[in-house]
Amino acid sequence: MDSKQNSEQNFKNIKFESFFADIYKERWPQIFESLKKPVKHILRNNNFIQNDITLGSNSRCEFLLNTNWSDGTSHTLKNGLNINYFYKMDPASLIVAQALKIQENEVVLDMCAAPGGKSLVLAEGLKSTGELISNELSNDRRERLIRVFQEYIPKDLRTNIFVKGLDGNKYGLHKPEYFDAILCDVPCSGERHLLENLAEYTLWTERRSQNLAVRQYSLLSSAWLACKKQGRIVYSTCSLSPYENDQVIKKIKKRRDVQIVRDEQLKQYPFIEETEYGYQILPDTLNNVFSFGPMYFSIMLKI
Repeated sequence: MDSKQNSEQNFKNIKFESFFADIYKERWPQIFESLKKPVKHILRNNNFIQNDITLGSNSRCEFLLNTNWSDGTSHTLKNGLNINYFYKMDPASLIVAQALKIQENEVVLDMCAAPGGKSLVLAEGLKSTGELISNELSNDRRERLIRVFQEYIPKDLRTNIFVKGLDGNKYGLHKPEYFDAILCDVPCSGERHLLENLAEYTLWTERRSQNLAVRQYSLLSSAWLACKKQGRIVYSTCSLSPYENDQVIKKIKKRRDVQIVRDEQLKQYPFIEETEYGYQILPDTLNNVFSFGPMYFSIMLKI
């Protein structure tokens, strides 16, 4: 390792570490180290095609890392197109998407949809019925989202899926009370990714997280306006910061008519921790060489 690499590895943002140490106390050193470990992904079977391949003892989803199965393993359809057998994703993301509990014939919005794993889960819940709007503002990320759909769902089974490129704040204005269910997986600090980018890590300040929370609340407010009464909203981030998590939900609860939902099924996962207004998956939970998350999510009913 040269001197430059060594200095980058040893660089510390004291404001960053002090901020989270105040929040997570004696647990913070373990969380901090877990953020640097590789993510433990799952490979999810593609429910849109017949798949006779099994992975180990669990054909539904198997925890694997750095596997060749995740890329290029595909099924050739009669029209010559290849459809992937599996999609690799962080287990925490899978749990968040499933928390929306999509039913057939619903009208669903994934407000910030790229890279696409959560949208695939929502599409599977619809089973080619209803309507799924997968929205992504970024052109590059939207192109990636389109490719995910093309590589995972046969064309005749995705006629109910529409990829859009709007600012998420527009949905509350232009489609009020239109959706049965909305996933609001907002842009956030993403501390795991932050630690992989020295320039961004160097620039981190508490104010930056607070500013993000303003945008996040705006997107969640738009989701509330766009949601039907008695409709469901799942708000999520991959941030550790309370500004971007419970405090956003506290604010929406104070200003809008929402009911926080506690899902009994989530108790089957020992690594999910309850917060005041939602749930959190912290990366130190597995306590081994792998980790997943962080992920925060809150399940809401519009009342």
